Amino acid sequence: QLQLVESGGGLVQPGGSLRLSCATSGFTLDYYFIGWFRQAPGKEREGVSCISSSGSNTNYEDSVKGRFTISRDNAKNTVYLQMNSLKPEDTAVYYCAADRSDSADYCPVQVYEYDYWGQGTQVTVSS
Repeated sequence: QLQLVESGGGLVQPGGSLRLSCATSGFTLDYYFIGWFRQAPGKEREGVSCISSSGSNTNYEDSVKGRFTISRDNAKNTVYLQMNSLKPEDTAVYYCAADRSDSADYCPVQVYEYDYWGQGTQVTVSS
């Protein structure tokens, strides 16, 4: 059974950092592209970042460019999202998601592109 479990969320002050982890099981991570999404109260779920199955292609939502970095460690079956210079507007539940493509460089940030989802981890940025 394919599973994704997020961890690493919490309460952090503005300007602080967090590293989210997405631990995967039940499938071979090497063949899947992974996305990070977030959903704030009263808002739609939005794409934050993605990484292709090859790891050579990444994409970021404009508001997180230069602050967030996505990476993957297939040997550990884990994908990471390093979040620096956090802002109050980054407050949300963060989800990781996975799916497959024939292209090893495919990396979408649209919700509908993903079939497999984790349960989410809360990130709160507040002083």
